[in-house]
Amino acid sequence: MENYSIIIFILAIVIGLSAFADKAKLPYPILLVIVGIAIGFIPTMTEIEINPEIIFLLFLPPLLYDASFNISPKDFKTNINTISTLAITLVFLTTFWIAVVAHYMIPNITWPLAFVLGAILSATDAVAAVSITKGLGISHKTITILEGESLINDASALVAYRFAVAAVLGSAFIIWQAALQFILLLGGGFLAGFVMSKILAVILKKVHKNSNVTISFMLLMPFVTYLIAEHLHVSGVIAVVISGLAIARFSKKIFPESLKNSSRSLWDIIIFLLNGLIFILIGLNFRYVLKDIEDDMILPYIGYAFIITIVALLIRFVRIFLQKINLQKAFQKNRKGRRKISEDALLDFKNSIILGWSGMRGIVSLAIAIGLPRFLEDGNPFPERNAIIFISVAVVLFTLIGQGLTLPFIVKKLNSKPEQIES
Repeated sequence: MENYSIIIFILAIVIGLSAFADKAKLPYPILLVIVGIAIGFIPTMTEIEINPEIIFLLFLPPLLYDASFNISPKDFKTNINTISTLAITLVFLTTFWIAVVAHYMIPNITWPLAFVLGAILSATDAVAAVSITKGLGISHKTITILEGESLINDASALVAYRFAVAAVLGSAFIIWQAALQFILLLGGGFLAGFVMSKILAVILKKVHKNSNVTISFMLLMPFVTYLIAEHLHVSGVIAVVISGLAIARFSKKIFPESLKNSSRSLWDIIIFLLNGLIFILIGLNFRYVLKDIEDDMILPYIGYAFIITIVALLIRFVRIFLQKINLQKAFQKNRKGRRKISEDALLDFKNSIILGWSGMRGIVSLAIAIGLPRFLEDGNPFPERNAIIFISVAVVLFTLIGQGLTLPFIVKKLNSKPEQIES
């Protein structure tokens, strides 16, 4: 079966399983991952090779654009302290501590290789968390923080990954250069996104009476913005997010309600299909990652992946509860009787637990892992490449299936006893 035929076959499965998941009251992302694993082990099933560049171009821009277009700018600004903490500080903390654990636990993992593994697994996938908790009564604040985190953390993780891989390839790591490049990537991405949103706004003012042309321009915009930003060697992720936020504000002023509804319906279908493809591709690729691992190392690597999953989860919980304490301190009045933050920015116990347990890894971690170079600059094979990919995919599956299956139960339990857990 040709790859394009397999994709059509997978899309049909995505639609059918989603309908089944609704009736069976199962989280459809988890069902898709499990079915993807099962399909991958069918003997006649050919391998679908994931090209990381294609993943970043076809999946990231529309998902990021949709999330940024629909997030409330006011809520985003209110929770920016927590969002930036999770999307930047936590990403680098996770990279560091996973690297420490991996270096001392996994044989033949040098410090540069350990930091590569840490960077791969540092960014969470809020798409999975929001999809799983849909309809469970999760608070708007929690969804805003999860979506806001996902809008920025991919950029942080990609920067950490680039420097870690460069260290493996022989480049020296200099902290001030890394910090400067991070600022330039984010600042350049911000500028690129802002400029592209202004260009699109000018175009839309002239064509907004033609619904088909308007919607087509908006569908094309995230891909064009991402490509231009990456061509300029700045963050395509941040550029897409900024353009989405800017166009969202612009559209509220100029677009008639009928156009908004048509655009929304089309985007909902596209995002639904992309999400479905993401989860089933994660499952499908497990078999092909497994074949490159020696039989006697499969169980040890699965054990390492489980420990890394626990470490990442603990780091996330510690950082979130420290953030909760810091916000409470910032809410206290200073000598002038002013507060640094509003009451809406505070985190309660319930939101903190849900945010902590929602730290699942997904398609970005998978794409980064598979995108590891096969060879060093001297022609030698990239050291421990198969081990790093296998452990990364195992962690993704542990978080998606383990945390994903239990997250609805935790949300329902917390929502059923608010008086006992609010602080």
